[in-house]
Formats: sequence, structure tokens, C-alpha cells
Amino acid sequence: MTPEQIAQRIDHTLLAAVSTKNDIVKLCEEAKQYGFATVCVNPYWVPLAVRELAGSSVGITTVIGFPLGASRTETKVAEARDAIQAGATEIDMVLNIGALKSGDSEAAKRDIAEVVAACKGKAPVKVIIETCYLTDDEKRQASLLCKEAEADFVKTSTGFGTGGATVEDIALIRSVVGPDMGIKASGGVRNLEVAEKLIEAGATRLGASSSIAIVTGGNAQGY
Repeated sequence: MTPEQIAQRIDHTLLAAVSTKNDIVKLCEEAKQYGFATVCVNPYWVPLAVRELAGSSVGITTVIGFPLGASRTETKVAEARDAIQAGATEIDMVLNIGALKSGDSEAAKRDIAEVVAACKGKAPVKVIIETCYLTDDEKRQASLLCKEAEADFVKTSTGFGTGGATVEDIALIRSVVGPDMGIKASGGVRNLEVAEKLIEAGATRLGASSSIAIVTGGNAQGY
């Protein structure tokens, strides 16, 4: 793939608590310059991103129930609706990890399904399953729940956990969800070599703060 083609798969990400207005403006300028798919920002910054990206092809991803996934479903639904009303074009929600690990798969599935229903026809939903906290069996179960709840993507990580995307996890998720569902690899994607390996394993979207390094052949630290 060319650097331009890879750029079109990247959500250019800045989710740090200390991010400032100037940081978000810079993120948006970079996204326009390099042709990234979206910027990924916290909900507070969505209106600013809307203004900065007006007239461009760059979308706006925001995060819901982030980063723990432990908000009530009603809260996640309200967050998602508010974010879409503010101008978000894609929604990355965090799985209710505690429910899954407690054996309450129906609650975890319902949590996803209600957010998906709230976003239907307005924004695709990516579900962050936070692979670093799950066993392989739990990763399979979480991925299947995402598919059954009709989410658009399974996403590996928040970037706030103990680990990020791995080639092995992407391959495992792809084996569960089949060839058509989206998979977003996020966390630890810091150079072109890693990006290419994740895409080869089945990732259709990448979440990264090191996006520029990825498309210019550099190497960076960060999300």
C-alpha cells in the first residue's frame, strides 16, 4: 500500500487529558494535510474539530464510555447522541469489560446494541474491547458480541490500558468476525512496518497519535 492509502485508514488521535485547544487545531491541520480518515478526539473537542475540518473530507471520531467502559448503558447512549448532534461522524465506545468478565455477556451485548441503535444511519460504531485485559477466549467472545450487536468495527484498545494492538490479536478477531466486519488496531502503532503488519493481519483502520511518522516512514513514541 502507498503512504496515501495507509493515511486513508488512520484515525489521527489525541485523547490526552491535557490536550489544549491549540493541540486540537494542530491535529486537524495535520489530518487535512496528510489525508487521514478522521481525527479522534474527546467529546468536548468535537465542536472545535467540526469548525476546523469544515469543507474537508476528514471525519470526526469521538469516544464514548471512555476509557473504562463502566458507564451505564443509558449514559453511553446519551453521550453518543450528544456527540453526533455536536458533529461527530464516528463513535468509538468501550465495551463493558467488567460485565463480560463477570459472565454477563447479555448485558455486554445489550450495552453495545443500544449504542449501535442510537447511532444507526448517523455514525458507524467501533467497539473497544481492550484486548490487554482479556484472555483469548474472552477476546473471541467480545468480538462475537460486537458482531451480533451489529457494531461496525471491533477495536483493540483505548491506549490507556496495559497494552495495545498486536498482529496476533488482529488475526484472532478477524477469524471470529469474518471477512466483512471492520477491525481497528489502536495502541502502539508507531511506524510504517507495524502498520503494514496489522493491515496484513486484517486491520481495516488504525488508531494512532504517531500517524505522521507512519506515513512518512519515521518512528515515534505515543498512542
